[in-house]
Amino acid sequence: MDADALNDIPAMDWHQQPITEATCAACAHAALRAEGACEPGRSCMQDVYARRIDRFFRSHPALANGHLAHPYFEVRAIAARYADLFQLGPLLADPDETVRLQVALRVPQRLLRTLRDDPHREVRIRVAQRIDVAELAAMLHDPDYQVRCIVARRLPEGLLPLLMHDADLQVRLEVARRLPMPALWRLVEDHAPEVRRIAAERLPAPLLDVLVADPDWTVRWEAAGRAIGAALHRLLGDIEPEVRERAAQRRQELEPAHG
Repeated sequence: MDADALNDIPAMDWHQQPITEATCAACAHAALRAEGACEPGRSCMQDVYARRIDRFFRSHPALANGHLAHPYFEVRAIAARYADLFQLGPLLADPDETVRLQVALRVPQRLLRTLRDDPHREVRIRVAQRIDVAELAAMLHDPDYQVRCIVARRLPEGLLPLLMHDADLQVRLEVARRLPMPALWRLVEDHAPEVRRIAAERLPAPLLDVLVADPDWTVRWEAAGRAIGAALHRLLGDIEPEVRERAAQRRQELEPAHG
C-alpha cells in the first residue's frame, strides 16, 4: 500500500488548509462521502495531492466534465483525463501547461494541431508523438531539440534530409539511424564522430573507402568490421591496434572456410 493510502501525508486542500468534516459537509459531493464513495486522505477532489484527486475521478469519471473549469490546475488536469472528448476544446488555451499536456494526450487530430506552437516544450513533445505524420513537417524547426528528435524518429524518410544539418547532435543521430541512401552518404562529412560511426554501420560495404582515413579511430573501427577489398587492406595497417585487430577479424570472416 502506498504512503498516502496510509494517511502518512496530511489531507490538505489546494489552499493548504486541512480537510475536515466541515470541508466534506460543504463539498458539492457530500453525498458520496456519506455513502463511503470518497475518503479524505485517499480519494478526494478537494485534496491538493494529485494522486488522491485521480482516485476520485477514476472512481467517478462521470463527474469529470463538471470540474474542467475548477480553479485548481491539478483538478482541471486530472478531470481532463476522464472527461468527454468534446468537452476538452476550451482547455487548449488553459493557462497551465499541466492541463494542456493532458489535453494533448487526448484530443483528436484537428484540435491537436492547435498545440504545435504551445509555449511549453512538454506539451509540444506530446504533440510530436501523436500528431499525424503528414503534419510533422510543421515541427521541423521547433526550438526544442527533444521535439525535433521525435520528429526525426517519425518523419517520412524522404523529408529526413531536412534535418541532416540540425544544430543538435541527438537530432542528427536520429536522422543517421533512418536516413536512406543516397542521402546517407552525405553523413560521412558530419563533424561529429558519433554520426559518422552510424554511417559506417549502415553504408553499403563498397562505399566504406571514404571512412578508412577518418580522423576518429572509433569510426575506422566500425568501418573495419564491414570493409571489403582495398578499404579492408588499408585498415589492416591502421595506426590503432584496435582497428587492425578488427580488420583482421573481418578478413578471417571473409576467407572461405577450410574443410
